[in-house]
Amino acid sequence: MSQPNNPKAPVEGANFLKQIIEKDIETKKIQGQVVTRFPPEPNGYLHLGHAKSICLNFGLAKDYNGRCHLRFDDTNPTTEEVEYVESIKNDVKWLGFDWNEHLYFASDYFQQLYDWAELLIKENKAFVCSLNEEETRKYRGDFTKPGQDSPYRTRSVEENLDLFRRMKVGEFADGAHVLRAKIDMKSPNMNMRDPLLYRIRKAHHHRTGDAWNIYPMYDYAHPLSDAIEKVTHSICTLEFQDHRPFYDWCIENLPTPGNPHQYEFARMNMTFLVMSKRKLLQLVKENLVNGWDDPRMPTISGIRRRGYTPESIHLFAKRIGVAKAESLIDFEILESCVRDHLDEVAHRAMAVLNPIKVVITNLPDGHKEEVHTAVHPKKPELGKRALTFSKEVYIDANDFMENPPADFFRLGPGKEVRLRNAYVIKCNEVVKDASGKVTELHCTYDVATLGGKPTVDGRKVKGIVHWVSAVDNVEVEVRLYGRLFTVADPENTPEGKDFKSNLNTDSLRVIKNAKVEKGIVTATPEIRYQFERVGYFCLDKDSKPGALVFNQTVELSTGH
Repeated sequence: MSQPNNPKAPVEGANFLKQIIEKDIETKKIQGQVVTRFPPEPNGYLHLGHAKSICLNFGLAKDYNGRCHLRFDDTNPTTEEVEYVESIKNDVKWLGFDWNEHLYFASDYFQQLYDWAELLIKENKAFVCSLNEEETRKYRGDFTKPGQDSPYRTRSVEENLDLFRRMKVGEFADGAHVLRAKIDMKSPNMNMRDPLLYRIRKAHHHRTGDAWNIYPMYDYAHPLSDAIEKVTHSICTLEFQDHRPFYDWCIENLPTPGNPHQYEFARMNMTFLVMSKRKLLQLVKENLVNGWDDPRMPTISGIRRRGYTPESIHLFAKRIGVAKAESLIDFEILESCVRDHLDEVAHRAMAVLNPIKVVITNLPDGHKEEVHTAVHPKKPELGKRALTFSKEVYIDANDFMENPPADFFRLGPGKEVRLRNAYVIKCNEVVKDASGKVTELHCTYDVATLGGKPTVDGRKVKGIVHWVSAVDNVEVEVRLYGRLFTVADPENTPEGKDFKSNLNTDSLRVIKNAKVEKGIVTATPEIRYQFERVGYFCLDKDSKPGALVFNQTVELSTGH
């Protein structure tokens, strides 16, 4: 695997699949529409790698006036749930895509797949094998040693048909028999060494109930489902490259209505993340994260809750492109795409996460005035927002230093700063408690400097800090997120350790008493916010009236 990609990636990366489709259209290799499909197994929640595949498959269909199917490859009832089916539908829709009437399930084709399996038996291209798992592995050989024919490979067509039909009606226990293709046990491609077609699995299926006691293997069901749906370009990741000969074998040896072709691209690996549904399930089951939609998770439901936008994911998919070589995508490329879009759409607000009180001594007690500023600096159509400027305000404690260095352009004893969108203030006195902790800053304000106006005598004030009124604000909970893992490649672990040993125990920090400007009470989940000088945030689903919770979507710039 190559080194992480440069965060300053081109606006749009290369996509070799477009070249293939354009050539197929030009040479009339395909007649009619380009047909792609997104084929998830409903055994977990989708992640960013799936998001790229969704954008790719639906995007290519759109680019070439074709169609994209959403098909659930639901051939393993022991791991599949309706919950996953519904979450996947929601994820695809959230990304902005619509399968219209083209929603399919591999289970729709169970009878056809079974009939074709019988046809393979009748043509002496498949047989019922009674080896157990350990024996099957032994006969299969390895990459240095060819396999051996199963002793059951010579069963007659009649015996195979009889056994297969008895498997179907549930006469045998799980594992007693399997149906295998009869290809070549000496093939250098392990996937062609008489691969499995069916196994006995007496399990309740989320759609077909208890109608079936045998289920097709993914590698058998997948190409035939593509063919039934007349998919033209079956796009998958590189780990299926060695499976392609069997994909083609299934199409060539059965009277399918379509003739799909499989194309492979490099799967997406990202720094500081794991992209395996099995490993993500571990994190959920072991309560190492707060569910599938934990904002630290790379699941689509997690990034949605964190405040990422569909547009930012589309931009990310375009930026990284589609390649044949494996690479490690830098997480900062994704964050850059999120920032680029949020900068365009996020409403502005001011929030103080670590408040310290400032008392403006040359204002009368109870003083309150409204200061108006833009909801978005480049979108006047969104209007203005009202801030309350009062005798007491909060600034962030990080914007004050009692003994500042010369290059500290924020507040310190005798120093001046501008309160963003309001006045210039000067610190005259620092108030401390008995332990020496700073509790208040006593300042004076320059009445002539409202809204960025210069001081009367032309003094230059470099520092600008954000603030909120101490008497007219909303107290909220803010959740700040770091990387889920401490190392760029969390799956690369020393012997005896697993990926979980690289979890970042400080990946979530909760601030209970953050102060936000008063207008935040109207926040909705659909609106993203830039807390000025702090970062981008969104309202979390845990919010209740009077108890708002905000998730940090991304920092304003690179840095963790």
